[in-house]
Amino acid sequence: MPPAQLQLHPDRLLPADPGVRAVARRLHEAVAELPIISPHGHVPAQLLLDDEPFADPASLFVQPDHYVTRLLHASGVPLERLGVGRGPLPEAEARTVWHELCAHWSVFRGTPVRYWLESELADIFGITVRPGADNADALYDQVAERLAQPQFRPRALMSRFGIEFLATTDDPCDDLAAHRKLAEDATMTSRVVPTFRPDRYLEPARPTWVADTRRLAVAADTDTGSYAGWVQAMAVRRRHFIEHGAVSADHSHADAGTAPLEPVDAERIYAAALRGEVGGEEAAALRRHMLLEMARLSTEDGLVMTLHPGVARNHHRPTFERFGADTGHDIPVRVEFTAALQPLLERYGTHPDLHLVLFTLDETVFSREVAPLAGFYPSVYAGAPWWFLDAPDAIRRYRSAVTETAGFTRTSGFIDDTRAFCSIPARHDMSRRLDCGYLAGLVAEHRLEEDEAFETAAALVTDIPRKVFKL
Repeated sequence: MPPAQLQLHPDRLLPADPGVRAVARRLHEAVAELPIISPHGHVPAQLLLDDEPFADPASLFVQPDHYVTRLLHASGVPLERLGVGRGPLPEAEARTVWHELCAHWSVFRGTPVRYWLESELADIFGITVRPGADNADALYDQVAERLAQPQFRPRALMSRFGIEFLATTDDPCDDLAAHRKLAEDATMTSRVVPTFRPDRYLEPARPTWVADTRRLAVAADTDTGSYAGWVQAMAVRRRHFIEHGAVSADHSHADAGTAPLEPVDAERIYAAALRGEVGGEEAAALRRHMLLEMARLSTEDGLVMTLHPGVARNHHRPTFERFGADTGHDIPVRVEFTAALQPLLERYGTHPDLHLVLFTLDETVFSREVAPLAGFYPSVYAGAPWWFLDAPDAIRRYRSAVTETAGFTRTSGFIDDTRAFCSIPARHDMSRRLDCGYLAGLVAEHRLEEDEAFETAAALVTDIPRKVFKL
């Protein structure tokens, strides 16, 4: 039997009803080629600075992408066989990794991962047959041959993808040398900026917190021996990031708590944490107070504050100890926003310089909490579905749950949140198709005029993320 064809239907993800689909098709055609704005992702700046050819298909499609490796692992493929936690592999091992992907192609049926992978293979690399165990070597050779060509280097692909703006994710102590060099490079046609990600410095219960705080002191040239010193060091490093183009600070903790402490209590708990004597409850209390402090700093320096709580990080400790973080075993948990954020919003919810974007992995809170908050507070925006929820049906549920309360303008625009560089255009196109389908439904139900649908479809891609992230 000849291998099944890999074909991308031009109406994929659009509504099934012919009349509604016709409207959605027109809308998508109007936005399909608009530039990509990616205000939250994990592609390293060094990758773009070096602009070296991607090593091989396995290191491009499999090794860095926990969306891919977690399902393969669940299907019985050990992570070590997938090269997780390692750099580029010898060719024989890279082929083995690629074989595992192709041989287990069926496990991705019905997932957004399958949609992204098919889009990448067909649109970028010209693959026309469905991957499988029998054709894995031939497909590996085809992709590898293209990766050796200049037009498949990172910067050339970035231009081909139409990426106008790309934010990376960076440690507060990073010197941002790669970002500085990119900004000075006249050949760069895209804007690449860092994102301030201080999570580890707000978690006094972490085993590395004391050492991290000392590193922060060195980077900021500021004494962090007191809580007041820690706050000053954070302010210094935030300014460093802003000087290198940063527009946002990103935060992820177990909950969204922002309860304040009295100054004397903050200093007391901080001092105990430096001695390694802080308990779990007091550590959480200090972290919540610190997160409130981050919001205050955002009102002063203008960094957009993105918040995505509610993840049980590194759920399988043996995997974490062997392969490290971000290897596919972070698991969503329930989260609460309304009471948790009240202290922050009472202080800063109407502040003209605060933009607070709320993301969640718990979609039950979209209509119950996130949309009502975004529908009242000028500072609050409903973040797009990301991670686990960046799937077609979840995105449709989000759009329906949020829009009826907060409209379109109180949402963030699409967030790809990816380390898999070549999946960026596929993810953004998926979002555009789904939003066009939703808008087409409003037009078909005579809830929206078609000219307004065209205007909204374009705004969701460009104007809204530019406004939310102060671009």
